[in-house]
Amino acid sequence: MTAPRIDTDTLLRLPKAVLHDHLDGGLRPATVVELADAVGHTLPTTDPGELAAWYYEAANSGDLVRYIATFEHTLAVMQTREGLLRTAEEYVLDLAADGVVYGEVRYAPELMVQGGLALPEVVETVQEGLAAGMAKAAAAGTPVRVGTLLCGMRMFDRSREIADLVVAFRDAGVVGFDIAGAEDGFPPADHLAAFEHLRRENVPFTIHAGEAHGLPSIHQALQVCGAQRIGHGVRITDDIPDLTAGKLGRLAGWVRDRRVALEMCPTSNLQTGAATSIAEHPITALKDLGFRVTLNTDNRLVSGTTMTREMSLLVEQAGWTVEDLRTVTVNALKSAFLPFDERNALIRDVVLPGYETALRSSPRR
Repeated sequence: MTAPRIDTDTLLRLPKAVLHDHLDGGLRPATVVELADAVGHTLPTTDPGELAAWYYEAANSGDLVRYIATFEHTLAVMQTREGLLRTAEEYVLDLAADGVVYGEVRYAPELMVQGGLALPEVVETVQEGLAAGMAKAAAAGTPVRVGTLLCGMRMFDRSREIADLVVAFRDAGVVGFDIAGAEDGFPPADHLAAFEHLRRENVPFTIHAGEAHGLPSIHQALQVCGAQRIGHGVRITDDIPDLTAGKLGRLAGWVRDRRVALEMCPTSNLQTGAATSIAEHPITALKDLGFRVTLNTDNRLVSGTTMTREMSLLVEQAGWTVEDLRTVTVNALKSAFLPFDERNALIRDVVLPGYETALRSSPRR
């Protein structure tokens, strides 16, 4: 690739939007250590630097199930009000420090009730922590808006109950729904009752699909369950026999033509074996073919990443330009689970001016 490279400081300043980021996958290592000590949970190491390295190494197995297993330790420290408040507030502040202006954070409330909190208390507490983080970020001059997606776990049977929570908190910052967890063997249609309820209530949702499992999971998520976005979706390339020629199969054509957003997470996809390299990650070819791809972190602690790092990898290894980064940022906001006028305002008043400044002033090496 011969495209001019963009310096890291410029990448950090670019306004960013992230749609696919798990709360329990993005804790600060030092916070995990401190909270684990407070609740008596044993970690692989109590050194924050070593713990960060442990997460990254453990997640690089090439297997989605083993990748998910690393969440044992973060979830262990998110079972109390104190743990949830702190991790939610820090989540927002870390996004703001990374130049994110809009984020959607997702988590599964059913995994955070072992300390005695009821499901509504979990949601209320996380929303309180997110609000505190947004207030601090705004006061520091780095405002960021964060919406919440509640996840049902696809290997369990509480998704309909979680869908009720989404409806109950839809006016309190919860903007949508997702199902998460091991994909292969747990098809989206198992949770059809939750999706049908959300459609009746006019609540948007995304579905993890096309990562560990192929086209059938994407087809089912869209055509049976009615998802508005697809989490990951890298296996949509199975319906594009020649990415260079760009001849699309019927499902791929549906996804592109109807502007279904693909929440793509390059580093995470390498770790779980859904992609082989940043240079060859499908996000670049799909972008060039006109798909509505978005760039995301998935799990910042587990993948040792940030939005700035994901952008840097694509610039350095896949030849992306500032224009490409602007495209996926605008894509994300167009598909955010926000009202139309609010999405447009973020694009018009925040993202486009920020990228225009970057285009004029970024040093090229």
